[in-house]
Amino acid sequence: MLLKISACVLALCCSAAVWAQWAIPKTTAQVQVDGVLDEALWQQANRVQLTINSWPSENSPAPVQTDALLIENGEYFYLAFIANDPDPSQIRAYLTDRDKVWEHDLVGVKIDTYNDSKLAYQFFVNPLGVQADAIENEMTRSESDSWDAIWYSAGHATAQGYQVEIAIPLRLLNFNDQLAVQNWRIELVRYYPRDLKHRLSTNRIERSNPCWICQMTPASGFAGAKQGNHLALVPSLVTGRSEQRDPAGRPDWQGESDTAASLDLKWGITPDINLNATLNPDFSQVEADVAQLSANDPFALFYAEKRAFFLDNQDYFSSPLDLVYTRNIAAPDLGARLTGRAGQHSFAFFATDDSQTTFFVPGNLGSDVAILAEQSKNAVLRYRQDLSPELSLGWISTLRQSDNYHNYLHGVDLKYQFSEQDKLQLQYLHADSAYPQVLRNSYAGSEAGLRLQDELSDPAFFLNYEHDDGAWFWYTELLQLDNEFRADMGYMPQTDYRKAVQGLGYNWFSAEHWWNRASLAGDWDISHNSQGELLEKELEMAAELWGPQQSYLELSLIDRDKAGPRHNADSLAIDGNTTLFNEQLLGLWLEFRPWPSLFSGVWLEGGDAIDYRNNRLASLREIAPELGWNASTHLRIDLRHTYRAMTTGGAEIFTANLTDLRFSYQFSVQSQLRLTLIYNDLQQNPQTNPGLTQQRDRSLGSQLLYSYKLNPQTLLYAGYSDNAVQDDQLTSLERDSRSVFMKFSYAFLL
Repeated sequence: MLLKISACVLALCCSAAVWAQWAIPKTTAQVQVDGVLDEALWQQANRVQLTINSWPSENSPAPVQTDALLIENGEYFYLAFIANDPDPSQIRAYLTDRDKVWEHDLVGVKIDTYNDSKLAYQFFVNPLGVQADAIENEMTRSESDSWDAIWYSAGHATAQGYQVEIAIPLRLLNFNDQLAVQNWRIELVRYYPRDLKHRLSTNRIERSNPCWICQMTPASGFAGAKQGNHLALVPSLVTGRSEQRDPAGRPDWQGESDTAASLDLKWGITPDINLNATLNPDFSQVEADVAQLSANDPFALFYAEKRAFFLDNQDYFSSPLDLVYTRNIAAPDLGARLTGRAGQHSFAFFATDDSQTTFFVPGNLGSDVAILAEQSKNAVLRYRQDLSPELSLGWISTLRQSDNYHNYLHGVDLKYQFSEQDKLQLQYLHADSAYPQVLRNSYAGSEAGLRLQDELSDPAFFLNYEHDDGAWFWYTELLQLDNEFRADMGYMPQTDYRKAVQGLGYNWFSAEHWWNRASLAGDWDISHNSQGELLEKELEMAAELWGPQQSYLELSLIDRDKAGPRHNADSLAIDGNTTLFNEQLLGLWLEFRPWPSLFSGVWLEGGDAIDYRNNRLASLREIAPELGWNASTHLRIDLRHTYRAMTTGGAEIFTANLTDLRFSYQFSVQSQLRLTLIYNDLQQNPQTNPGLTQQRDRSLGSQLLYSYKLNPQTLLYAGYSDNAVQDDQLTSLERDSRSVFMKFSYAFLL
């Protein structure tokens, strides 16, 4: 009997040892996070080495030595990295804003706290202590660094390289604290960018398995760890003054001052359920958006969300289609957000009001942006159940309503992982909408006016099947958005649209040649409207090459038959009402780092493309260089420029230039001064543009912004911005708006 019991105990111990490759020791001590490993507790820590070069090579020996130390005290997960370097002068580290360090030398950790390979927290630090954090979502195959958490880190240079200390509060992490011992998956990572950007790791990453979270190392520890019902109150004060004028008509400045207080609440109701609430929030854009050129683009542009209320746990709302685009919500007075997880169930909900109602008016040949001067109510509900490691089912509802308008959308989705290499995703949606007569009248004579009907109700369907074994990859995709389908909460600028895509490609890898990876891929797609009329048929080929000096080259060729604008705007018909043009475009993207401090890239495109304003085929040229230069440890200069021009018969149709220039001076990890200049110049030729009402359209926007961030929620912003315009009535740039503002917020962690 004793032998049987001993055998069982031994079997259990061996089973646990097989599962948990690492044990995280426990201590009662604390760490002073300064980058200097002089605390006695580090002698008790589990010491592991990052011995594997997982990318771009496949699991070769790491070219440099990196040791990591792991320990916890029930309140914090402590990590230390000792990163040796044969030539410390080549270490790439600069002071910059958080989440702007992904091209630097970095060390960090990825943590899957539920051990289900769905989501992973990421915490990275550069040698100067600058942080980057993100959420990796296996369903969407994305890594979002818009998540900003309060944690602690410091870097310290040594004669052999650098050291980093990290303290991650357990209150940040969602995990099942009813377990006696936590069984997590962890990966320790070092990015070592030199001629190539090496990714060093503690575990192997097999190219044949595209799920990297699934391959992380099992670890156990954190016995008795509790999250607690943590509470954070973040009051804010915003004050400023804005002024406007019409330089051509009313040159006197007219303006107003405004001061407002707001309050954000973050409450961990249970370890797995979190509530965010906001009262009178400041949802203004503090930092200028990256400039985008819209000349000759029939569809609405996409702008990334930057507001913290919408970014917290953003991944809980993700689904196969982009149904939650919160930039549509402009200025709410209050909002509430609930996200949580229980076992294999996850859910997310938010609700806000809005002083106006903004949404896309989609079509199949273009889109518009509608603004309805009515206060609206907005809500999103997302639920997901993981029935097994391979199968997930989900539900989503998005609801928008004002006095004379509504858009209600509901849908189900499924993800099934047939194997490590094969994945299927399905989504079925149904939407019900109604739009007021006054809005339809404002779009009379356009596709948008025909789309905005009293009552609309239709379904949508999406299917995607992917195979990726590291070498071969192929995918099949079907998207069907019926005529009356609308998703006004999402970024879906097309409707009345049915598209089928088939893609195929192959990757080559090399550890012996001057290049390390090459890829050849192509896809064929065809699109029709709900009546079966052809909208587009396209064949695209692309060749990619990764080489020395972190270089990347992509050459693409597109042959596309595409319907141009409608001849009769009062009809939605395609056949007999549009011209089918053949677009042939050649594109080239090249990027590399000639020096450690300099990034350079350029996009070149040329060929035959549709001139949408004049409904004809024309010659297109586009040149878009990009430059990022760390002029010193503190100063960074970023320059983006886009030149786009179209000609017909050798004569100019339009020439557009867009420049985005930013100077950032980082005084310290917390303090930064940034100057942004955005210049836009559009010139159109009246001889090749019949009916042209304005030939010149120029603008110059500037913003000077000082920020001090003690952490992502305790911060100070102070800034000045203005804008100048020039058109056919003005002979030079004249300012038409200016503003000054200040924002202060402080996080009380209770």
